[in-house]
Amino acid sequence: MRVGEAAQRAGVNVETLRYYERRGLLPEPKREPSGHRRYDEETVRFLRAIKEAQAVGFTLAEIAEYLRVSRRSGSPSEALRVRMAAKIDEIDSRIAGLQRMREELARVVGCACDSLDHCTCGAAYLARRGRDVEMPAVLHVTNGESAGNTLRQTALGGAVLPWQDVLHEGPVPAVSRPQLLRLRAAFLSECGWGSRSAILSSLERRDRRLVEALREGVHVVLWFEHDLYDQLQLLDVLALAHEVGSAPALIVIDSFPGKPAFRGLGELTADELETLWPARHGASQEALEDAAAVWNAFRAPEPTALAQWGVRGSDALPFLESALLRLLEELPSPKDGLSGNERRALQAIAAGSRTPVAAFIAEQELEPAAFLGDAWFYRVLSGLDGLVETSDGSTLPAPPPLSDANVFARLPIRLTKEGERVLRGEADRVELLGIDRWIGGTHLTPQNLWRWDPGERVLMS
Repeated sequence: MRVGEAAQRAGVNVETLRYYERRGLLPEPKREPSGHRRYDEETVRFLRAIKEAQAVGFTLAEIAEYLRVSRRSGSPSEALRVRMAAKIDEIDSRIAGLQRMREELARVVGCACDSLDHCTCGAAYLARRGRDVEMPAVLHVTNGESAGNTLRQTALGGAVLPWQDVLHEGPVPAVSRPQLLRLRAAFLSECGWGSRSAILSSLERRDRRLVEALREGVHVVLWFEHDLYDQLQLLDVLALAHEVGSAPALIVIDSFPGKPAFRGLGELTADELETLWPARHGASQEALEDAAAVWNAFRAPEPTALAQWGVRGSDALPFLESALLRLLEELPSPKDGLSGNERRALQAIAAGSRTPVAAFIAEQELEPAAFLGDAWFYRVLSGLDGLVETSDGSTLPAPPPLSDANVFARLPIRLTKEGERVLRGEADRVELLGIDRWIGGTHLTPQNLWRWDPGERVLMS
């Protein structure tokens, strides 16, 4: 057949076909005595195959490279499988990146700020061309955007500053504040929450906003809850306030009238948040000093001082004791080597949870004060390779936001035989899988292994 017919049947135009020939993708066709090029059915099938490869994401350069490799390879099909697997990894990476972009856009869209001049979100900062907001009369500091957006809808006025750091995960060592923020930004970026520079800029802007407000005498009000996530953030903020020499006001609760299953400020309406306003009170000097001392103990290279605070608690910070005891449960248990999060995850699966999202919901019910978000729970699951697997025996993929959250949440999962043994206390998680994890400033490794017995409240090394 002539070039026009071959191009038409393959669904490309003639110029595209000629371009493929110039790129070396198509072999030189035979010519008629008249000099016209002749194409056959093999050419049509080959052109269609190129189009299909492009449709699933391969570039012409990648297709050409595959053809070169397959011509040299004794197993062209294996070469194709290798290329396909690499392309799947690339596509998964793009999907994860797009998911992170979507979540950030959704967070910005969800920001309920009335004025760009007073909002502390990244979009408002960009709109002001990098200028900080004018200092408000009131600065509300809270754990994240959920409660933050509702606070913006109240009649209380002022600006809202979400603290937004998961301090029970990753390194929080006793280093200078600038170095600590760099370490946190690097860790959060590695977990998939954005670029290191963008996260660092956000953390630095957050700190600067708080410190300036405290120094300028702004009425700073801290809105936090009783759980571990919030109590660690509260320690961080109060330790900064202690350093500045200023006492913010506190609204810290563990319950709310009419909500017997109270989980946090984020589930309250604007009107309900306003009812808490009259109960605010200034942080005492004892609260500031205790917070600074516990913050230092949390960041120490060994958890001995932290364990002492967990056992005795603080009269000035009434929810600190239970939060610290829960934090200490993240050290390996002397019975099975599991952290508290890991044990609850395995228990949820053993009890019948067949997907990560079902296990997360069940795990929340096992917590006296739920503090773990779904993405961080999925990270715990992914770290249990060898104890948890998919129903076909495969390893769990990277957790969101490094992978698609919807796909990960619905994976069919089960315990492995080793997972069942560890849960029964017949094997040790650390001995099976090793350990490389931070609890505040303590870097847990096989050479620096600390364990916590929650029943006896005893620290072991």
